Amino acid sequence: MSRAYKDLYKILNKYRRLILVIIDTSIAILSYLMPFVVSGIHPVKLGFFKEQFLIFTIIYIGTFMAMGVYKNMWRYAGVEDIFNCLKASVVGNLLFLIITLLFKVSVRYYVYPVVFPVSSFSTMAIRVVYRAILIIGDKNTKRLSHYTNIMIVGAGEATVAILNEIDRNNPNNYLVKCIVDDDKTKIGRTINSVPVVSSTESIPLMVKKYKIEEIILSIPSIDKENKKRILDICSITKCKLKILPEVYSLLTNDKNVLDKIRDVQVDDLLGRDPISLDCELTKKYIYNKTVLVTGGGGSIGSELCRQISLYSPKKLIILDIYENNAYEIQQELIRTHGHELDIEVEIASVRDKNKIDRIFESKSIDIVFHAAAHKHVPLMEKNPEEAIKNNVIGTYNTVQAAHEYNVDKFVLISTDKAVNPTSIMGATKRISEMIIQSFNKQSNTDYVAVRFGNVLGSNGSVIPLFKEQIKAGGPVTVTHEEITRYFMTIPEAVQLVLRASSMAKGGEIFVLDMGEPVKIKDLAYNLIKLSGLEPEVDIRIEYIGLRPGEKLYEELLITNSDNQIKTDIDKIFIERPTEFDENELFELIKELEKAAYNIDIDRIIHLIEKLVPTYKRTTNENSESISCA
Repeated sequence: MSRAYKDLYKILNKYRRLILVIIDTSIAILSYLMPFVVSGIHPVKLGFFKEQFLIFTIIYIGTFMAMGVYKNMWRYAGVEDIFNCLKASVVGNLLFLIITLLFKVSVRYYVYPVVFPVSSFSTMAIRVVYRAILIIGDKNTKRLSHYTNIMIVGAGEATVAILNEIDRNNPNNYLVKCIVDDDKTKIGRTINSVPVVSSTESIPLMVKKYKIEEIILSIPSIDKENKKRILDICSITKCKLKILPEVYSLLTNDKNVLDKIRDVQVDDLLGRDPISLDCELTKKYIYNKTVLVTGGGGSIGSELCRQISLYSPKKLIILDIYENNAYEIQQELIRTHGHELDIEVEIASVRDKNKIDRIFESKSIDIVFHAAAHKHVPLMEKNPEEAIKNNVIGTYNTVQAAHEYNVDKFVLISTDKAVNPTSIMGATKRISEMIIQSFNKQSNTDYVAVRFGNVLGSNGSVIPLFKEQIKAGGPVTVTHEEITRYFMTIPEAVQLVLRASSMAKGGEIFVLDMGEPVKIKDLAYNLIKLSGLEPEVDIRIEYIGLRPGEKLYEELLITNSDNQIKTDIDKIFIERPTEFDENELFELIKELEKAAYNIDIDRIIHLIEKLVPTYKRTTNENSESISCA
């Protein structure tokens, strides 16, 4: 920027109101003078002109001041501000007309039709120029040594908002080079001087042409299938990807639009819309009930607490052995709901039968969500006695207390790893399902299990592990090139649990249709690409072999699809009960407890094989990784 331009920018910025008053005064004088000049009025006759232009100027400037035109910040002016300026000009001219006619001031007939359009156009035009000078000045004074070249996907209103915000406030030093959109009518046009260059299929070519460093997906209302398609195309490039969230968050969040742009998450790439269930029945069921969530500080447990809190329970009891987790969700709920939510925290282990009994005896609990469990497959293979103590004996203690103290409903959080299990963890969850089905036959309490696959982003899951490995520069470790898993988000999982609890009659194992399984290798590749890196070039993929207890694919039903019963809720099924000897079950559980506390591993394995005939122990090696895929 030249020295003269800098000086002009500083003066315009410092004395903006005075300058605009002077300019508008000059416009009023010149616009009133123009019809006389055009009509060939001789300067001798200007005495007649002087009396009138003074009246017009005072009325015109006074109107602008009275209507607050000089209070506007013109560097941020929009259509509404320009319209207000036009409105003030129209009002000023009308007042001049009314006053001159009312007080019989002699005005030439040709003055009115000329002075109105000239004054109105000139005042608006000068403000457009004034705004442009300030904006250019702002950009030049904020110019850094390097801009981040940006491509925006989507040529809609959200993109206009982004471009406007970048004009006003550009903390990331973005330079938007181009826009792509699949609407052919928009290609070849511009938005805020940024060209719409092509369709989304040409994103890789446009990235090279415009040297793009970052891509922003700016279509908040896009469906999951198209979002995945576009993000898959973007992932071919080495650009960092960001996304604008759904429309509702744009409307409710009062931050500027750049603050709303977030990194792309793996659940954006699942290629299906989030599962959304009608929660009206859930709300009626939870309302004014005392609800206990065991493992309430964990990934699933804490989300259960969040969603239960929305349905006005009489009391929410969070039970967890880890006081830090319990404290964090307690404080979060207090911040969110304040005194409207009656919340208690119990620091206890489900292994401790005496403590569990005391809690049930004193709290008059209506509903139990049992999420407390050990879940890490490799760790439980090395410590099977701990899996028995927590997952089997802990569940038995809690189920028995629910029966003895007349709880209305007990909901067990189960897993697809309970189906034809190859791991200790999966086998213990299957035994937990058998416990609740047995108690359901002899108790007034309704017992139900909810079974689902892996939860994206839960504590210890594969996604956080991959992110840490990418952050450290790799390698990203995948157990097997062909390993697949079913995935769902934490809110989806919890919706299923709550909905199942409201519709359960007792004894059911609810299963969610989770769509097609996803290859873990593909998740790893996508995460690397979403980080702006290239797999096998910037970040190496290392295949470490299946871990103890792990299998290539998971199942949701113990037999086949013929074993499932449809419900009235789309995507929710019930598995038909599998027969087993209930007397033998409880006898073997007593023996399991004894073997666990004696750390008799061989005895534990033998008893599990008797309890769960479908259990097939694996001998996979490479057990160092502790993440559960």
